[in-house]
Amino acid sequence: MNRRYRKTIIAGNWKMNKTATATKAFAEEFKALLPKSKWCDVVLCVPAVDIAAALRAFKDSRVAIGAQNVHFESSGAYTGEVSAPMLADLGVRYVIVGHSERRALFGETDAIVNRKVRAALGAGLNPIICVGESLEQREMGVTMELIALQVKSALAGVSGEQARRCVIAYEPIWAIGTGKTATGEQAAEVCTFIRATIRSLYGARIARSVTIQYGGSMKPDNAAELLAHEDIDGGLIGGASLQADQLMAIIHAANQN
Repeated sequence: MNRRYRKTIIAGNWKMNKTATATKAFAEEFKALLPKSKWCDVVLCVPAVDIAAALRAFKDSRVAIGAQNVHFESSGAYTGEVSAPMLADLGVRYVIVGHSERRALFGETDAIVNRKVRAALGAGLNPIICVGESLEQREMGVTMELIALQVKSALAGVSGEQARRCVIAYEPIWAIGTGKTATGEQAAEVCTFIRATIRSLYGARIARSVTIQYGGSMKPDNAAELLAHEDIDGGLIGGASLQADQLMAIIHAANQN
């Protein structure tokens, strides 16, 4: 982490878990654990049906609420979809874009991810852009080429000032929900490369201001090691974010010097 130049952000991704009732119960438990002093930024990306409940429950706290998906059009005949202006009007501040599960299960391409990024930015949201490789791709030795393509595709048509509002989450697909985790060195190598890619697009000043998260099975027992690296500025937390005490343990790790 480098707090001099950029935010440290711990973001929970609840995926398709918790009802609105469970969201309220989680908020009560989690807020009781929050330290009085301001530490890292905390974001909870909850299912669409839980957004209203989460916004109410965390109204007077510093926890920001995020969505897990967004459509690239602002309105129209897209049954079941939710637009960026709709999320912004609710009070949502962040949205996950391009998660590997969206890419694999719902066919999201790099072009679609880019349209969603630009839609989110246009509505005033901060996109958390997910990039990452499969185990097969890592073993083929194409990790860096793939990551560069994903980052450049996601940011196509995005201005430098808009890029500062983006968060990039490196999520090695082989480490999501498998119990496997990239070592600190593996994660840091890719996160440093992501920053170098952003530097090639926008220059050093903007590159050093962009928050880059690690998003592959970060847990209380490995968070400190991962977050100790210069270019890992937080985490996109899956399973561990469903338990208030586990998420708080990761936030404590993010408060290291």
